[in-house]
Amino acid sequence: MADAASQVLLGSGLTILSQPLMYVKVLIQVGYEPLPPTIGRNIFGRQVCQLPGLFCYAQHIASIDGKRGLFTGLTPRLCSGVLGTVVHGKVLQHYQECDKVEELGPGNVQKEVSCSFDRVIKETTREMMARSAATLITHPFHVITLRSMVQFIGRESKYCGLCDSIVTIYREEGILGFFAGLIPRLLGDIISLWLCNSLAYLVNTYALDSGVSTMNEMKSYSQAVTGFFASMLTYPFVLVSNLMAVNNCGLAGGSPPYSPIYTSWLDCWCLLQKELRSFSHCENRSTSRGHQTSGFACASWAAEKSRPGPGIVPSTSPVGQSNSIQAVGPVMSYTRGPP
Repeated sequence: MADAASQVLLGSGLTILSQPLMYVKVLIQVGYEPLPPTIGRNIFGRQVCQLPGLFCYAQHIASIDGKRGLFTGLTPRLCSGVLGTVVHGKVLQHYQECDKVEELGPGNVQKEVSCSFDRVIKETTREMMARSAATLITHPFHVITLRSMVQFIGRESKYCGLCDSIVTIYREEGILGFFAGLIPRLLGDIISLWLCNSLAYLVNTYALDSGVSTMNEMKSYSQAVTGFFASMLTYPFVLVSNLMAVNNCGLAGGSPPYSPIYTSWLDCWCLLQKELRSFSHCENRSTSRGHQTSGFACASWAAEKSRPGPGIVPSTSPVGQSNSIQAVGPVMSYTRGPP
C-alpha cells in the first residue's frame, strides 16, 4: 500500500511539472504554430527559418491565458495518471498472487524458468496486459485532456470542467466518443513495450560482457536506451491517436478548414503517410538539404500541411517535432529552434 501511494504521489508530481511542456507538445502535434519563424542557422551553418522553441511557445500561451493557462487539462490528466497507476498495480498484483497459488498448490514442485527469454516473454506479456487495462480505463480522461488543450486554438470553452466535458462528449458522441483514438494508442504501447524488452534482452545477452563489474548499471542503461528507441519508432501511433481524439469534436483545431475529417484512424494514417511521401519527394529534388528524414519522423508536418488557420506558418514547415527537422526550399528551410 505504501509503495502504491508513493508511486501515485511521484507520478502526480511529475505530471504537474511536465504539464506545460505536454500542453505545448499537443498543440504542435495538431499543427498549431501561432508564432512566426525567425532567421537563424543550423548546425551546418546553413541559413534557416527557425520555428519557436518549446519555452517560447509556452511564453506565448502564458501571455494570453496567464501562467495558470499553462496547466489547462491538468485535472483530467491527474485523474488519468492516478487511476492508471492503481489499475496497473492491481493487475500485476493479481498475477503475483496467481504465481503464489501455483507454487503452494498440492503436488506442484517449484520449477525454474528454463530459458531467460521465456521469462522475458512472460514478464512482457503481463506488463502488456497491465498497461492495456490501464490505458483502456483511463483513455476517456486522456481524450478530455487533449480536447481541453486543443480548444486554445479556437478560443472555445467547450471542455472546461471535468464533469461538463463528460456530459458534453456523451451527449454529442455517445460512449464511443470517450474512446476516440484508443486503437492506435493501444497498438503503439504494445509494440513499444515488446520492442523495448526484446531489444534490451538481446543487448544484455549478446552485447554486454557478463564479467563487467558494472553489469547491472549497464543493463539499466540499455533498458533506457532501447525504451527511447522504441518510443521513437512508435511515435506515429501516438500522433495518430492524438489527432483522432480531437478530430471532428466541435473544436476549431479538429474541424475543417483547419483539419480534415478522418473516417478512421487508418484513414488518418494513410493521409499522413501520403503527405510524408510528397514531402520526401520534394526533399529529394532539393538542391541543398540538412539531413535525411525517414518514416514518420516528420509526420506532424503532414498534419499541418492542409491547415491554413490564422497564425500558421507556410505549409513547408514541419510541425510536431521538438528537434531540428528541415523542410525543403532552394534558399532556406524551416527547423524547430532550441527550447
